[in-house]
Amino acid sequence: MMLEPTDPALWQGREDIEDGTAGYRWHQKVQFTAPIESGVALLGLASDLGVTRNKGRAGASQGPAALRRAMANQAWHAAKPLFDAGSVTVDTHLAAGQQVYADEVSRLLKQGHFVLGLGGGHEIGWASYQGVRQWVDSASAAGAPNTIGIVNFDAHFDLRQPAPDTSSGTPFRQVAEHCQQIDQPFNYACIGIAETSNTRALFDVATAHQVAYTTDLNSNNETIQPLLRNFLNDVDYLYVTICLDVLPAAIAPGVSAPAAFGIAPHVIVDTLHWLAEQCQQTGTRWVMADIAELSPPFDIDHRTAKLAARLAFEIVQCIAK
Repeated sequence: MMLEPTDPALWQGREDIEDGTAGYRWHQKVQFTAPIESGVALLGLASDLGVTRNKGRAGASQGPAALRRAMANQAWHAAKPLFDAGSVTVDTHLAAGQQVYADEVSRLLKQGHFVLGLGGGHEIGWASYQGVRQWVDSASAAGAPNTIGIVNFDAHFDLRQPAPDTSSGTPFRQVAEHCQQIDQPFNYACIGIAETSNTRALFDVATAHQVAYTTDLNSNNETIQPLLRNFLNDVDYLYVTICLDVLPAAIAPGVSAPAAFGIAPHVIVDTLHWLAEQCQQTGTRWVMADIAELSPPFDIDHRTAKLAARLAFEIVQCIAK
């Protein structure tokens, strides 16, 4: 299992040559060899195994390619290089694929890039965390700040107990257990939890681990911002993950587990920009984000891919400030 380069044919779009470089779109900015200057590095985890183990609809392994196609024609506004580092494809060995992905995340962070992960199922969460943790541990001297915070936009806590295998439903339980092993706090906040999709057992696990969360019914600026303001006080490095099943099924049908209610996209976008501002004020380093659970076989009119691409656009705008 290894990192594979991206097919450049995925990056196609309109060209406004009359506008020069001011008219560039993502497909005209993307590079396939690492730039000297640090920028935004895209990294895919093409995986269905976690979703199928979690009894979800297969198809997420096609997500990274579909997301690249959807991002390609967006206008480019950031004054940073864009680097497509390729994808790791998972077959029957989930943990091995996650480790290859994590090693690449760590390597890209060492090069100074902001990493934007492209899923794939939400098993990308454990892989992304491992990569950030690996980089933080290698970069931090003894006693240096090294606390990682995770903000997850998701209808599910993803705190399931492996039964017996890990899956797209277990990543943040894996993180919690790892934090306990290395004597680190488990700083985890979840925005958009659906009570209908999380059993009492999962709420009990969330309470036991002091997870900060809002439900889909009360996710707005008035509830999210105070919760995350307190959360960021204890965080040195930030990793943000977006599970597309947090969005209403009417606008995001192409996911492994469609939401009956969900939260509006502008809630996510508002929170992303607010997080970027708060990180500047508190000194927290936002180093990574990923987008998970895009499942193209169920995506009507590419709605979910287009929305995921717009969220990727907003993330890049946030970190480019």
